[in-house]
Amino acid sequence: MLVIISDLHLGDGTTAESIPASAFYLFAKRLRQDAHFASVHYGKYRPIEELDVILMGDIIDPLHSTKWLFPPKGNENFIHIGDQDHIQITEPGDKDYVRPWSDPSHPLFAPKLLEVTRSIIEYNNEALEVMRKLASGEFIEFDPADEIGNRNSNKIDKIPLKVRFHYMVGNHDWYYHLKGDAFDKIRQELIDSMGLSNPPSPFPFDLRKINPDSPWEKDEAPDIERLFRQYKVFCRHGDYYDSFNFDEERGRDQATLGDAFTMEVCNRYPEELRRIPNLNIEIVNNLRHITNVRPTLATPLWISGQIKRLSSEDLLKEVSEKDLKRIWDNLSSNFIELEFVRSKDRPFKIDIVDKMQAAIKISKLISLQTLDNLIYKIQKRRIFGGDNSFAGNALQEPAFLDDTARYIIYGHTHHQETIPLDFDDHGGNQIYFNSGTWHTYFDLARKDPKEKKFVPYKALSYITFYTDNEHDDRKFETWSGAYA
Repeated sequence: MLVIISDLHLGDGTTAESIPASAFYLFAKRLRQDAHFASVHYGKYRPIEELDVILMGDIIDPLHSTKWLFPPKGNENFIHIGDQDHIQITEPGDKDYVRPWSDPSHPLFAPKLLEVTRSIIEYNNEALEVMRKLASGEFIEFDPADEIGNRNSNKIDKIPLKVRFHYMVGNHDWYYHLKGDAFDKIRQELIDSMGLSNPPSPFPFDLRKINPDSPWEKDEAPDIERLFRQYKVFCRHGDYYDSFNFDEERGRDQATLGDAFTMEVCNRYPEELRRIPNLNIEIVNNLRHITNVRPTLATPLWISGQIKRLSSEDLLKEVSEKDLKRIWDNLSSNFIELEFVRSKDRPFKIDIVDKMQAAIKISKLISLQTLDNLIYKIQKRRIFGGDNSFAGNALQEPAFLDDTARYIIYGHTHHQETIPLDFDDHGGNQIYFNSGTWHTYFDLARKDPKEKKFVPYKALSYITFYTDNEHDDRKFETWSGAYA
């Protein structure tokens, strides 16, 4: 039995909220139930002996941590604002400046990643304890079978089933793909805290290159590749198809524009608000949820909606709506001027940097209301509904083309999908899946977006595959749920 999940985005609590431990208990309960169903094959009971879970990227999320903005512990500089002291944010050129796009060989890079990783482990300890117990066989156990294939519930001794977790990386946890002893030690801490089956060498990203001429090396992960063959699946995170979050020329060991925008605009915005004297802390706490907003294009509506609500409740006594927008605009402008961002600008070509630069200039010139109206117009053009499907890309996947996989699985978009790709008499169905996400969301209510109402809920989805001697004729199941 093979289960695939992705996009948990477990953070350290300094920005958006992670999925709570209750989701992990729910998953463990369903996993135990599915394992028992899989143990009955045409009326005969035989406990399954293997249960593997592939964690297909963006599981631990070091990018959504404000700790990157500050110096190492013990080197902080404090600034006094109002009646509070705040750690001064590092800027390019400072001796303690390090960001996800810094050179990984920088002496501060691995220590900062270790600091953030440990913070995430501590913040999500209860959830990760569920994984450790699953890995040690504490959550799933079977009655033994008798000689004729019946369940023998009279036996006191139960048969434990240890779940094997295999970690692959995506665009928010690509740091665990970096080579070197310092990163091996960080990975070992993740292995111990999550109950992973991985060795401490780089967690895999690309097990089969789409373009054989790509300059980077494909990864080797024998245990995961065995599962691919056994279940006729192939999976990758999917960020390969998102140029904002993957550099096709340089591969996965490189930061992207998405990293820089997330850190210097989305993560930093609430931190800058903290530094406004006497500002109501509720404003900061509300705007920390920026990365939980869906659809992504609704983020400006979330920001302006929160600002207007706080204004109507007379909580913006020390700052105006224009001031809050000005801070956002300034962070956006500073992002565009980063040396790292400018290095991505291709001369004599209209690229994503040019488009973002134009959008930021327009945003600075218009009011919040005008920006809202622009979003509404985009909605009416049907660009508003969510992220695009990657199903078309699956048609070009080498494992699809040569029939070595019947099931192609991506993540990244957070949108669970099951889409038929092909059928042939020899091999049967070929199907594309998106594994969805485990995430806390604030989703825009569609009745009247101008009201800027967002509904909170938690999403949880996964995919299960079975071998021929598990669960009668069933080959796969998808499960997608939400709770609040």
